[in-house]
Amino acid sequence: MEVVHKIGRRKTAVARVYVSEGKGNITVNKRKFEEYFATATLQYKVKQPFTLTDTDGNYDVKINVYGGGITGQAEAVRLALSRAMCEIDEENRLALKPEGLLTRDPRMVERKKFGQKKARKKFQFSKR
Repeated sequence: MEVVHKIGRRKTAVARVYVSEGKGNITVNKRKFEEYFATATLQYKVKQPFTLTDTDGNYDVKINVYGGGITGQAEAVRLALSRAMCEIDEENRLALKPEGLLTRDPRMVERKKFGQKKARKKFQFSKR
């Protein structure tokens, strides 16, 4: 099996994932996976595609991720891994699709408008 390359995005985070057959080693930005995603919830989010497809420990993963915060990065990695698992075996789609792991979350930060304090908040109005 050759290396499978996929991209996942969430808010302003972009994750590039390279999946190859191996022993289950995951490196994120040339650091250990557990070191980069410190909390258990983030680690669970990243490993979710593997647990749902019963392929935990079968693939080595190299991840480059940048932009956004740590949670957005974890969700971007999850989307990229889900896409990679679908390319490796089309049967994985049946397990990942109902969980919503193949859907790109479109929610982005709304831009600030001129003449306003934030995107929707206005400056205080004074009648007199």
